[in-house]
Amino acid sequence: MTRHVQRLALFAASTTLAVTAARAQQPAPGQPAPTPEQARAKAIEDLMVANKILVELGVLDAYGHVSIRVPGDPKHFLMSRSVAPESVTPADILEHDLEGNATPPPGATLFNERFIHAAVYAARPDVQAVVHNHAPSLIPFGVSGVPLKPLYHMSAFLGAGVPVFDIRAAGGETDMLVRTLPLGQALAKTLGASNVTLMRGHGAVVVGPDMPKAVFRSVYTEQNARLQAQAMLLSQKVTFLDPEEAKKAQTTMEGRRRCRRRAPESDLPGGEDDQLKPHPEGIPGKVGFGSCEARARCMKSRPYIRSAAH
Repeated sequence: MTRHVQRLALFAASTTLAVTAARAQQPAPGQPAPTPEQARAKAIEDLMVANKILVELGVLDAYGHVSIRVPGDPKHFLMSRSVAPESVTPADILEHDLEGNATPPPGATLFNERFIHAAVYAARPDVQAVVHNHAPSLIPFGVSGVPLKPLYHMSAFLGAGVPVFDIRAAGGETDMLVRTLPLGQALAKTLGASNVTLMRGHGAVVVGPDMPKAVFRSVYTEQNARLQAQAMLLSQKVTFLDPEEAKKAQTTMEGRRRCRRRAPESDLPGGEDDQLKPHPEGIPGKVGFGSCEARARCMKSRPYIRSAAH
């Protein structure tokens, strides 16, 4: 499998991740709720997939990290030991408490900045997943005084505001890393009720009510930054989404991630070489396909990644 196809498959996996998360949270009528062991296993699987998707889509470098709250246990979260995100395996996942404490196996170390995650989970009961990244496109907006604002519908969640955390104001002269719980708490205070906060000269923290939305927001925060920088090169009169547009677009984009009814097997593309007909609304895939599984499989067949999110 070529690297290009691998990237397409991972993006398709992000849609599947959204599907399975929705199903896990709301079991179908007549179906038993997952056991705590099943829910934990699913959270670990989602965490591994999220790491790989965000690496492949250029959001995470070798030093970024992702976490997910332990299902049914708001006082603990899951995050890997200090290892490059593309290398994360189930054996690397450790349970942390809201003070950043965890017990690594012999020879392993914890992420220095686990306190970002601990403090955000403590301050925001609504948050179930956290991503910390160092995407280069975001750095200028954390140091220039130019606010990052939603430029298009896919990044409407930025309409809640994107504050900038300045570690110097919180902890004086540091190495720019959030190495302590008080620094993490200062960052969480800056984040407030927003979905994203930038970190001056460092990167960003993105949060979500589930892992799929945290991944979605991480990808489109980075894309919005690139688009905004490009637009500002063309003109200083850039038109951003107004608050009402942002609110409505966010509801549409983040609310469409549930599955519709399952399509008949005959409606599912059989493989990557299927000849797919254009959807009348421009959605990649066969006319009338009725399930998110079909959409995910159709995405793998398309010669592009980002526009397939529709």
